[in-house]
Amino acid sequence: MKEERIPLDELMVAMDAVDALRHKEGIVQKELGSEERRKRFIEKLKEIYAEQGIEVTDEILEEGVKALEEERFTFHPAKPGLKRWLAELYVGRGRWLKPLLLSLGLLGAGGIGYYAVAVYPEHSAAQQLPKTLHQIYSQITTISRDDGAQKQANLLIADAKDALAQGDIEKAKAKKRALESLLHQLRSHYTIRIVQGVKKRSGIWRIPPHNPTGKNYYIIVEAVDENGNVIPVSIHNEENDTVEQVRQWGLRVDKATYEQVKRDKLDDGIIQHRIVGSKERGKRQPNYRVPSNGSTITQW
Repeated sequence: MKEERIPLDELMVAMDAVDALRHKEGIVQKELGSEERRKRFIEKLKEIYAEQGIEVTDEILEEGVKALEEERFTFHPAKPGLKRWLAELYVGRGRWLKPLLLSLGLLGAGGIGYYAVAVYPEHSAAQQLPKTLHQIYSQITTISRDDGAQKQANLLIADAKDALAQGDIEKAKAKKRALESLLHQLRSHYTIRIVQGVKKRSGIWRIPPHNPTGKNYYIIVEAVDENGNVIPVSIHNEENDTVEQVRQWGLRVDKATYEQVKRDKLDDGIIQHRIVGSKERGKRQPNYRVPSNGSTITQW
């Protein structure tokens, strides 16, 4: 036989009866148990509702007592476990969801930023390396008026291509830097003049490291651009075999030239013939007006 459903209004009264029973928990513990005690308890409930002017049928009170016994309207927290933890996590999502999303956003932005600043440019440069090498080499070929410079460029580009074929990116980059340095050298053009001034040295002599009985003579010079400005130049130091970018350097000359510059300066403090050479565009090395083998020093 199908169980008859209790109307909603009667169910609400039964729930109210259960609530009343909870507030009378001491009475419940004493009265519920035997059938006789159950009946007396229902009578007391009737009295409670009667005092409030509410008329409640025995059926509703029976339903309320039955619900209390079955703990039908009593909340029982879930037992500890994965389901309870997930439920509590979901309920408390307002506390942790936004900070989590913000943290993830910052991590994502940081990762994207690192890729954009460090990884992508490096990767892009490596991909563009063959094209960049070809462009630099083409510019050298166009500007060069020096057979030695062209031969050097040919060797560098060949080495760079071999390195790329072998997957040696670092070696190819090193050859690229060498080509760039050669191109810069070919592009530069300036006049070379002797340094002068009351407290400035215009010449110096040195004892060669491997010839203690000999002397090397140098005049101190500087490079001047077309506007008369002193500019830095990359100079090879023959004494320690290094290259430095300097504004003044020593150019080795013969003893006669050294003595001539010395006399000129001692005469009145002014060197009359200061221009000793020039570096033309498209050439690697300067042309000198004084006897010189082109050897240089950067420290004295």
